[in-house]
Amino acid sequence: MDKNNFRINFQKLGNFLSGMFMPNIGVFVAWGFLTAMFMPSGWFPNEKLASISQPMLTYLLPTLIGYTGGKLVYETRGAVVGVVATFGIITGSSIPMFLGAMIAGPFGGYTIKKFDGIIRPKIKPGFEMFVDNFSAGALSLGLSIFFFSLVGPLVEKLNSALETSVNFLVQLNLLPLTSILVEPAKVLFLNNAVNYGVFSPLGMQQVATFGKSIFFLIETNPGPGLGVLLAFLAFGKKMEKESSAGAIIIQLFGGIHEIYFPYILMKPILVLALIAGGITGVTTYTLLDGGLLAPASPGSIFSLIIMSPKNLIFVTLIGVLFSTAVSFLVASLLLKSAEELKESEIREEKEELSGRKTVICRGKVVHRIAVACDAGFGTSAMGASILKKKIKALNLDVEICNMAIRDLSEDLDIIITHKNLLDMAKSKVKTPIILSMHNFLNEKFYEDLAKSLALGNSDLPTYEKASSKEMLLKENIRLDLESIPKEEAIRLAGELLFESGYVEKSYIDSMLERERHLTTYVGNFLALPHGSIRGMENVLKTGIVVLQFPDGVDFGEGNVAKILIGISAKNNEHLDIISNIVDIVENASLVEDISRTDDIEEIYKLFSSI
Repeated sequence: MDKNNFRINFQKLGNFLSGMFMPNIGVFVAWGFLTAMFMPSGWFPNEKLASISQPMLTYLLPTLIGYTGGKLVYETRGAVVGVVATFGIITGSSIPMFLGAMIAGPFGGYTIKKFDGIIRPKIKPGFEMFVDNFSAGALSLGLSIFFFSLVGPLVEKLNSALETSVNFLVQLNLLPLTSILVEPAKVLFLNNAVNYGVFSPLGMQQVATFGKSIFFLIETNPGPGLGVLLAFLAFGKKMEKESSAGAIIIQLFGGIHEIYFPYILMKPILVLALIAGGITGVTTYTLLDGGLLAPASPGSIFSLIIMSPKNLIFVTLIGVLFSTAVSFLVASLLLKSAEELKESEIREEKEELSGRKTVICRGKVVHRIAVACDAGFGTSAMGASILKKKIKALNLDVEICNMAIRDLSEDLDIIITHKNLLDMAKSKVKTPIILSMHNFLNEKFYEDLAKSLALGNSDLPTYEKASSKEMLLKENIRLDLESIPKEEAIRLAGELLFESGYVEKSYIDSMLERERHLTTYVGNFLALPHGSIRGMENVLKTGIVVLQFPDGVDFGEGNVAKILIGISAKNNEHLDIISNIVDIVENASLVEDISRTDDIEEIYKLFSSI
């Protein structure tokens, strides 16, 4: 990888981290105000309200980060697995686990995404929801245990190593260099460990000898974080700029340093600005003999003034000012450089996409196509995967995604959904082209759509079911049949499909094969025998046959079918047909009635509405 690619990939990482934090900045601000206002040393001390602060910091904020990270990788399904994995880290550590959430959330999303990519094409029709739920639960639990067991001990070792390193620098009289360790450690939410575990004990010893201590100014100096926030206010993007204004108030006057940590985590290179500001502050205090009388908690400008000896208040303020200025300058340069990298990344992406064909449909450039179902995953995700392959094969410059109907937006160009969801989609959006289909797994539909887009055709494919007259013939309704073994009953249904020109004769064997692996009995005295996936290549057209067995056919395990509906379906339409049949005969009494009737017209009228 050349240097430019490395820089661009690093910037992509920064953008991803930003995507995890920016949606949750408002929660950080809420927590910052809560802490600054109601903690014992806050503006309006209130013990009960202050008790909300720690659970928000320990549980709520990392959970939101993990959820958002998982969602960025794999939508809602990735978010669910990511947040469970994150909770393992949260409960396995004694400090706020933001860094762990940044790892566990996306890792959970990536894991379930890869799992789905391997398993989903192999799932038998009708089992998608079961496999989705079971796999998400099992994977998320396993990841949660993994992160719980692994990260806790690592955090303890990190804390111990930090204390040892800082003490080592202090002993060598290299105090300004402690910022190299302290500032990154603060961003990892080890600020309290550093302040109370290292500098406060050292500071108390120094106060006993000299009446003041510089150790109290190393971690609590608000300058480095303030400089970074000011840089975001001056050079950040719209959301960053707007959120940083409130964060500056909390940081400077409330002393809640955690408020600027998300800004660093979403652009890690800015830790260099913190280190530069920290070194400047400690160097200033060393040269001017600064120090505080006691620990300043929280690290606000007010606390620093109150804890400063009267003759050193100016020195304290100078140190904050200098560290803020240096941090601001370094952060500003890094932010501008990041923006240049972003522009370079955009140029490279444009060059990469220049070889792909722009798609124009009905006078409009097509950028995004969404396959939308009710839940936003499962069948729509599989459909989107099929379409993506077809689009890629034709080298078309179109983004393919899957989503829930409720998440549809006007920035989509084409929406593909099920016929039963068409009205809902139309009520949600007005401008996109909306195509309906009867089966999300209809590969022929996606292939024809991709070809139409490649050719610039305005007429896009639609796939309607065969008409009722074609699907069900009255002569294929057989009444008052004697009870026979289920294999013979299934074979009889298959022979009727064959004789009516719906299937090739080999389809009968695939119906029997399907029954051997998975029963087609669906309950309420109803069975729906149909071919296996491999047998679908022997289907000539979509159709059904209806067999009535008043005394029933034994399907094993106490299941008796009085109505058998044999099904052949083109383009995987059998899922839709099965769903519609089950809707029609959802109560046992109706099936019992039609299992006794001798009126073919009654059955024809009922099932011709499929």
